[in-house]
Amino acid sequence: MSTARSPKAPRQPQPPRQLAEIALLAREERLAGRPKLCSDCGICTGELRPFMAQSCVFVNNRAEEIERRLHGRNRRDGDELLFGIYRELRVFRMNPPVPDAQWSGAVTSLGALLLERGLVEGVITTAAAPGTRFAPLPILARTPDEVRATRGNKPCLAPTLDILTQVRQSGLRRIAYIGTGCQVHALRAIEDQLGLERLYVIGIPCTDNTTYPDLQRFLQVVSRSPETVVHHEFMQDFRIWLKHEDGSIEKVNFVDLDVSKLGGELGVFPPACLSCFDYQNGLSDLTIGYMGAPLPPTERWQWTLIRTERGAELYQLLRPYVEEREPISGGDRTRGMPVYIQMLRKPPRRAPWPIRQLVAFIQRRSGPKGLEFARSVIEMKLLRNLQFVRERHGRLERRIVPGYVYRALARYADVYRREFGRELAPPA
Repeated sequence: MSTARSPKAPRQPQPPRQLAEIALLAREERLAGRPKLCSDCGICTGELRPFMAQSCVFVNNRAEEIERRLHGRNRRDGDELLFGIYRELRVFRMNPPVPDAQWSGAVTSLGALLLERGLVEGVITTAAAPGTRFAPLPILARTPDEVRATRGNKPCLAPTLDILTQVRQSGLRRIAYIGTGCQVHALRAIEDQLGLERLYVIGIPCTDNTTYPDLQRFLQVVSRSPETVVHHEFMQDFRIWLKHEDGSIEKVNFVDLDVSKLGGELGVFPPACLSCFDYQNGLSDLTIGYMGAPLPPTERWQWTLIRTERGAELYQLLRPYVEEREPISGGDRTRGMPVYIQMLRKPPRRAPWPIRQLVAFIQRRSGPKGLEFARSVIEMKLLRNLQFVRERHGRLERRIVPGYVYRALARYADVYRREFGRELAPPA
């Protein structure tokens, strides 16, 4: 991929050498000497390292404590148990969509607007490391064009909180932060120590992140042409959609993905990502993603959960540039969950090709859609990660599994007890 730059290209701040190189490291080298559960959020690599113990979600999950500070309460029963506390749920897209964006370009457009209107002095976001498409390089963007140049997902571990050192050294007081759930947890946990006048937190959903070399391995396993993939997503039709440089779309059934070639889930996903309970980024001011929006992805609909007064301010800033539609929800996610719990206890062998095609057809025809699909994915991640913590890091459960997880999964308590011979919720 060419890295030549036009004379009119936006100025890119020169990152510290460590951040420019760290994204390219293999997991073993990158996380060497770290705790067993580490998502490399960036707190430990900058001057805020002394705050690690009070901020790290894998040392002490303070999500429910932070919720009470942000909202004056914790999650109510219903969708809040899965989606987090929110005031409004909207399905929307930029009109027109931003070219080359992962979806419609809402996240980078919002960051650029904040700088254009003078509401912030900088935006912490994630560019691509030089010479790569997906290796994440955290930056402090000071112009709208610098933010726009970061469009496109980099589904890899990114130490974005390291950039807070630059913010403090530059004397900036008004910033926006774009990040994932574990990063936002750490940011919220030390927010009062940062001395900021204004902080906007734009959350992106995150699940099963990985390092850049492991992402490359994944693409080599799943795609016919891994070097030309520009976007990929796990979609509601139970297929991975991979967009290539020539605009073609490659579709791979979930059931056709041979995880064994990657060494299983632990072979590609860091233990921290398998111990995370905040796919929905519940501590942000608003979360912008795609999973609850309707198909097809070519129409580029997104969804947002507006969580706080500041989140409502952010959406109002974006609203003149978007079109909206009503959310959809279809199917019944609860029908398949007992089978999923059985599979967690005893993973099945990979089925023969004809059976996989039949399963994929049934999933597309009768599986959950829209908001119900989002609910199903979150429930599965909560169940899988709870079981991973219990099997691999049981002594940490009380510190890193928030109480809302057990409430969200309570409807499956009988099935869980039958399969695993223990209660879903721990004793009081």
